[in-house]
Amino acid sequence: MVDKNLRNSTRVKHLVCIAARITVPILLLLGVANASAQDSVKIGLVAALSGQSAKSGEAITRGLSIAIDEINAAGGVLGKPIELISRDDESNPGKGLTAARELIQRERVAALIGGLDTPVSFAIVPFANQMKIPFVGPWAAGTGITVNGAKENYIFRVSAVDEYVDEAITEYLVSRYDVKKPGMILINNPWGESNEKGLMKALEKRNMEPAGIEKFESTDIDVTPQLTRLKNAGADSLFMVANVAPSAQVVKSLDRMGWDVPIASHWGPAGGRFTELAGTGSEKVHFIQTYSFAGEMDEKGSAVFAASQAKYPEIKTVADVTPAVGIANAYDAMLLLAAAIEKAGSTNGPAIRQAMYDIENIEGLIKTYADPFNPDKQDALGPEDYIFTHFVDGEILPLDQ
Repeated sequence: MVDKNLRNSTRVKHLVCIAARITVPILLLLGVANASAQDSVKIGLVAALSGQSAKSGEAITRGLSIAIDEINAAGGVLGKPIELISRDDESNPGKGLTAARELIQRERVAALIGGLDTPVSFAIVPFANQMKIPFVGPWAAGTGITVNGAKENYIFRVSAVDEYVDEAITEYLVSRYDVKKPGMILINNPWGESNEKGLMKALEKRNMEPAGIEKFESTDIDVTPQLTRLKNAGADSLFMVANVAPSAQVVKSLDRMGWDVPIASHWGPAGGRFTELAGTGSEKVHFIQTYSFAGEMDEKGSAVFAASQAKYPEIKTVADVTPAVGIANAYDAMLLLAAAIEKAGSTNGPAIRQAMYDIENIEGLIKTYADPFNPDKQDALGPEDYIFTHFVDGEILPLDQ
């Protein structure tokens, strides 16, 4: 009979061998995972990559990718390449917050870039501040995104700001058309609310009152009732704030009414298939942008355009780089963030945040950022960086072209 102790000893050794065969590969995999995490600096992107704003999300992705290629070719940051990890928020605040959580908690990104829609950005802001992870916005313009009341604010932006845009489009209508009673047609969400405050402030500054303030939903297919009320109230111009599809419905409703009125818009129409959806009336809308590839480009613009053509063969002319603002804002945002990570000397969130205040003289596509951020100014762009544009044969051009 086999000794019981020997039998037990043999069984233990057998189990140890099995455990070893299982454990070693797992440890190796964990080692590879840890090495992978250390082999790159991860940056998370949360943006609308599908739906009506997909064109804008694509532009942001392209701007980031071109900047990352440029940075990595020069040695990356902290001696490591930058790796972009993207998530589609589908323009949904809940999905945007879920994507941000996944990128921060599971992917361990050093920073977030994104927030194409203001409501999505508003959903992410408290979480990013709580987690002490820098969140840089290249599109969403809601004033409260960066002016959010946080004691330690981790939210930065390289984009337009509603309050500044509202002042700019008010001045544009007054100086160009000598308007007296502009009407507001605003999307019914936090972005519309943000601009209503900014537009009222701009009008009050000039001792003016609006002819009326009308709201509409992104799903409305006819805005004639709201526009009719504004017309009957004596509106001699329109402030429009909405993204692509809703803005197109405003234009088509104006065409049905036969009302030819000056329209100054936020940059929502630039984000996708506006000319296709709105028809010929799209060319009557004048809107804010921060950059255009049209006309004579400087050395930086020529280099980024050439890189865009090389990376994306479908880009044949500047008309194919649309919306240019998405590419330009994202490109510059990535350069500023990379410079801050390098200056911080680590991927620690608080260290990167402090470094964002310390970076200077970063040459971007829109401009050279002498001193882009400080604790009282989380926005790198101001009204002096805006240009007015319109669509001409489907291409976004400055008004003087």
